[in-house]
Amino acid sequence: MLGRTASSLFWMSRYHERAMNIAKLLEVAYRNAIVAHGGQNSLDDWRFALLSSGCENMYMAKVEEVSPKGVISYMVFDKDNPCSVRVCLEAARNNARSVRTSITSELWEAINTTWIEFSDTNPQSITRDRLPEFLSWISQRSHLFRGALLNTLLRDDGYYFSQLGNFVERVDNTARVLNTQYWVLLPDNDVIGDGSMERYQWTGILRALSGHRSYRFAYPNAKLSAQNIAEFLILRREMPRSLAHCYEWISGSANDLGLYYGESLPSLKMADKISSELSDTDMSDIYHNGLHDFLSDFIVQNNNFASQLSQDYNFA
Repeated sequence: MLGRTASSLFWMSRYHERAMNIAKLLEVAYRNAIVAHGGQNSLDDWRFALLSSGCENMYMAKVEEVSPKGVISYMVFDKDNPCSVRVCLEAARNNARSVRTSITSELWEAINTTWIEFSDTNPQSITRDRLPEFLSWISQRSHLFRGALLNTLLRDDGYYFSQLGNFVERVDNTARVLNTQYWVLLPDNDVIGDGSMERYQWTGILRALSGHRSYRFAYPNAKLSAQNIAEFLILRREMPRSLAHCYEWISGSANDLGLYYGESLPSLKMADKISSELSDTDMSDIYHNGLHDFLSDFIVQNNNFASQLSQDYNFA
């Protein structure tokens, strides 16, 4: 496969995953901002969305003041924001169009229809009361894309590059969300009682990563706690957005790619190493070495893997 084709499939999936992640962050910001909680400025919820998406510096340089309207506009519709939903959906569609003959008609229709319907939306019509419904639509369209990819794409190199793009983006989002509020996930916070600000922040982190309900299944007899939440989102492989789960998929797809081409390149070995390190550690080790340092280093490792993959397969 040409490097340009591999790159397009990788970024097609990565951009669609990013669009859904942005929508989820905004959904949580909206939900939390309308719920009364003592001691918390409602603007902090919108600032959390900016921080977790890596948009805060760009936003402040352009808009300067944090406001619900400003954050929604910037993160959903702004053409100058490389992480806005609009830019992500358009980029995903452009990448898919460049490899139209390498994907199925079902996958193309899911991508193309999403972009057409989004581009027909008048930003002025998405008022705060209509925002939840619109964000839910974005998430549903991302799930449709993912379903079409998994159910119709041939299991060849194109599929493997698509999977790698999806999980590299997903694991980056999880690590950034956790790192944004890592201090509320430190064990000392477990002494705080129910109804605390920490409990409110824990719930927001779980919701941002689609883990609020599944956490209850994973820890059926336990209350919310900092250590359990951190373990759930970092090391529990049954959690679809945990670091360990994502790198299990990345490592598996990388190894399948190596077998498909009959060679094991540096990026594939990097994926195995990161996955193995997650398997061999536990939360006591992570806390001992520093949760913030662990997450910051992990983000760098994930970026290095994506960069090495691009180099190994000559992404254009």
